[in-house]
Amino acid sequence: MARFWSLCLLMATLIILDQLTKGAIQSSLYYGQSIPVIDGFFSIAYVKNTGAAFGFGAGAHELFRQIMFLALPVVFCGWVFYMLIKTIKGVFYLSLAYALILAGAIGNLIDRFSLGYVVDFLLFYWKDEANHFPAFNVADSCITIAAGLLMIDFFAQLKAKKKAEVTDHVSDSLPKS
Repeated sequence: MARFWSLCLLMATLIILDQLTKGAIQSSLYYGQSIPVIDGFFSIAYVKNTGAAFGFGAGAHELFRQIMFLALPVVFCGWVFYMLIKTIKGVFYLSLAYALILAGAIGNLIDRFSLGYVVDFLLFYWKDEANHFPAFNVADSCITIAAGLLMIDFFAQLKAKKKAEVTDHVSDSLPKS
């Protein structure tokens, strides 16, 4: 139970950090403003994302956007919370991944419900901002790290399954005594 409450504290901290950083951007920069931090590589910018990851669906019909970016993510959060509870006593990094997904999803949902868009501000690019990776935020970073943890879990399970198959095959081929 201590792990669950530790992950809840982590989620709350990340959601607060996400909202504080987005609020700082909104109060310090005007929409579209960009401040270079590492010239030719990284800027802090005020970007409004009305779509999903990388702006997908930003120009879609309003009903589509409400279903895809408000209703489905709420249902998805319920499922991820269920997965967190289900895995809480298992491998730590798996329950951590679900906690990070929840923190990121909730952070971005707060924006979508209160603003109608997500505030993004971390802008990486090569040489000039015209050659940029889509802007992102703390919540997006949580989800990306979680995706990496889920991939680690997938490959760990795959490796364990292959090892078990090899062990079973070897033991099946040994003479019975």
